[in-house]
Amino acid sequence: MYVRDAKNRDEAWLLDALEDVGLDDAAFRSRDYVIALDEESNEKAGFGRFRVHKGDESFCEITCVGVLEHWRGQGVGAHVIERVVDRAVAEGYDTVYSFSSAYRYCVQFGFDAIDASALPDTVRSRFEQVKSKDADAIAVRLDAEEFTMPERLRDRFKVASPKSGDEEAEPELTAEDFGFDEETPTKYSTNLRR
Repeated sequence: MYVRDAKNRDEAWLLDALEDVGLDDAAFRSRDYVIALDEESNEKAGFGRFRVHKGDESFCEITCVGVLEHWRGQGVGAHVIERVVDRAVAEGYDTVYSFSSAYRYCVQFGFDAIDASALPDTVRSRFEQVKSKDADAIAVRLDAEEFTMPERLRDRFKVASPKSGDEEAEPELTAEDFGFDEETPTKYSTNLRR
């Protein structure tokens, strides 16, 4: 498994994955995302967003972290968060915020809950936006240099593999799915008889 920055070609998958895990990203930009992939199959397992809020008091946020169901419990989400924190450091941010009702997950990496009244004004404004949609959301903050990865999650990630399930395999796409009839020759056909 590894985590890389999303590419333009990942956009359709990201939008589908966000919908599958029930996340809404009204300000979607694929270049803000990182994606976890299986090295052998190149199957995408999870994703997360590094969101920068520009203004007088610029700050960054980890948002839209999701792991596909058959990859959960294997450290994928932890490594997505680690990659987002690395991006924050690379872009000069010392502090990373997140706002979610799933804040307990972040605590294991060094995030601390912070009272909304202690947030800078621009950060508090963003938190209030999130809170209006997720009443149980809590603000957490991380000093980016203090990120810690629990060893158990690092070990799980090294050997991660999709959990088998009763899921039906996605059907292979054919030319007909794209409106082409393979029997009718076109000027681009390679199997034309002369």
